[in-house]
Formats: sequence, C-alpha cells, structure tokens
Amino acid sequence: MPDGVLRGQIGPAQEQLAVEGRAVEGAGAEQGGRPGRLGHTEHARGACGHVLSATLYRDGVRVSSPATLAETYRELHEQPSGMAWIGLARPTEGELLSLAAEFDLHPLSVEDAMEAHQRPKLERYGDTLFVVLRAARYLDAPEEVDFGELHVFVGPDFVITVRHGAAPDLSAVRHRMEETPELLKLGPEAVLYAILDAVVDGYAPVVSGVQNDIDEIETEVFRGDPEVSRRIYELSREMVEFQRATRPLVGMLHALMAGFAKYGTDEELQRYLRDVADHVTHTSERVDGFRQALTDILTVNATLVTQQQNAEMRALAEAGFEQNEEIKKISSWAAILFAPTLVGTIYGMNFDHMPELGWSFGYPFAIGLMGVVCASLYVIFKRRDWL
Repeated sequence: MPDGVLRGQIGPAQEQLAVEGRAVEGAGAEQGGRPGRLGHTEHARGACGHVLSATLYRDGVRVSSPATLAETYRELHEQPSGMAWIGLARPTEGELLSLAAEFDLHPLSVEDAMEAHQRPKLERYGDTLFVVLRAARYLDAPEEVDFGELHVFVGPDFVITVRHGAAPDLSAVRHRMEETPELLKLGPEAVLYAILDAVVDGYAPVVSGVQNDIDEIETEVFRGDPEVSRRIYELSREMVEFQRATRPLVGMLHALMAGFAKYGTDEELQRYLRDVADHVTHTSERVDGFRQALTDILTVNATLVTQQQNAEMRALAEAGFEQNEEIKKISSWAAILFAPTLVGTIYGMNFDHMPELGWSFGYPFAIGLMGVVCASLYVIFKRRDWL
C-alpha cells in the first residue's frame, strides 16, 4: 500500500510508525531482511506490550517462540522463508497498529479487530485474508452458551489471531498443528484451516448441550413447571446468537472453496476445508431445527397454560355454582322457618288487648296459619328448583 494511502486511512499513530520505519529502512536492507519491516521492528521494540503467543516456523517445525512483538518482527526478518503465528487476546490499540504497520494490514480490518462485535465474515485485502469467526462453548453449571469472537489475519508468511472471549482454545490448535508438521508445512492457509476446524468442532458440544436442554424443557412443559417459559425464551435468544455465528460461516467456506483454483490451494487442504464446510452445514441445519423446535415448544406451552387456566376457571365456576345452589337451599329453608317464627313472635307479645287471645279458635287458627304459609313457601321454592 502506498505511504500516502497508509497515512490517510490508518491515522496518525500508524503514520508515525511508517515515518520511523523509513528512517531505518537502509539498516534493514543491509541485514538482508525485508526493507519495509525492520523499521517497524525497531519501533515495536520499545512500544509493544506482551504477546499472548508468538511462534516462528520453518518447513512445519517450530524455530523459536518470541516473547514480544518486537522480537517476533526481528526474528521473522532473520528467517525470510519462515512463517510467524502471532496470537493476541484483547490487544491494545498500540499492538494492533504495530501489527498493521508491520504486515501492511488494511485499515478497515484493523478497525474491525479493535472494535470487535462483528458478524462472521471473510474479506480479502490484496494478498491478506481477514476472517471473523464466532466461537461458542457450552457452560454446564449455568446451562448456557458462551460466545467468543476471533479475528484472523492470514498473509503470505504470517497468521495473526485476535481473540475476544474465552473460546476457542487456540493453544490446542497450535499443539495439534505442531504434531502434524506435514500439514503445518503447507503454510498460513493450513493454520487457517486448523482454526476453522477448531471453531466448528467447538460447536459440537454446544449442539449436544442444547439438545439436552430442549429435552429437559419438553419434560418441564408437560410437567407444568411455571419457570419453563423463561427458560424457553432464554434458550431461544441463545439460538438466535448461535444461528448468527454458524449461518454466515457456511457462505464463507463456500467462498474459500470457490477460490481454490484461483489461489492455488493445496489439494489436501481443499479436502480438509470441504470437510469443515460439511460440518458447518450440518451444525447450521441443527441450529435451525433447534429454533423451530423451541418455537413449537413455546406454542405447546402456551396452549397447555391456556388449557390449565381454562380448567381452573371452569373449576371455579363449578364451585361457585355449587355454592349458589347451597345458598338457595339455605335461604329457602330460612324463609320457610321465618313464617311460623313471625306468627309465634306476634302472639307471644302478651298484650292485654289482643282480640285473638280470648277467641276459642285462636290457637288452632295460628297453628293453621303457620302450616299454610310454610307449605306455600315450600311449593314455591320447589317449583323454582331452590329445594
């Protein structure tokens, strides 16, 4: 990239790196290294922080493991036929700017690596590939999915990984590649394959864990667990995130396969990448199935909750009806018993001037009146089904 473009797009910090690089360019040429890089090495020697991991390889064999970016740059110049594999976790802006100046990384890719929170994608800037991956791991204790983000720069003689999150475990990837030097000897593209394979293989435990969660949720739904709706919602949100991680990866791998012929990808790597693409497609289909299953479970749960509420309302209505019938009976008998009580109360007042007190038929009349009123009320209530 021309120096003017570099200054115009990356910013003052990288412009300063470029200026200092040109100041010592001649010294780099005298040592037989790549002229444009030694200057950045000298700058990085005092500016860059600790590297998570940096290793130099030649012909698939580890040559050295520098402790800083500065040492990595210097040793890479001394090994012109070697390959550098640099890994950083949540790097500082200065470290990324140093890498951008040293390896001529595109400003847009550097900006993405700084900000993180990117969707999975594959971009090619000249002879450098920039890949964004979303790794995932299943946490058994809280029964949830944890997502991480990984940015990979792949150039002719370097691989740079910038990790945001705990997943994936790239040390295992590095160990695996070092145990297969015939694969590592194929260069940076082989490392990219190994990283892709590790990320995709990391989806398998997540798929298994989510399947177990869905099985448990189905049991809880039919058992009537009141907390199951929240769990369904939370798992659905995780599956949306999982889908965002896996679905773009399918297109990315197909784009890589489409460039096999153009970029002369090794046939063995082609087979490996096709295998990874198959695994990604399978995982993506499983995730789509999980989302649909959770949607169906949520619908079933809503139906079961509605049925339960309807049953409870019906039971309450039946209980209310039975109570109403009992109240009718009690009220009817209370009314029937009230009539003789009223008559008896009147004639029990013991006034001296009550006409019926001296009448010889007064007592039979009162008794008959009580009987007639009670019988009439009984007939009326019986006809109305109150008794």
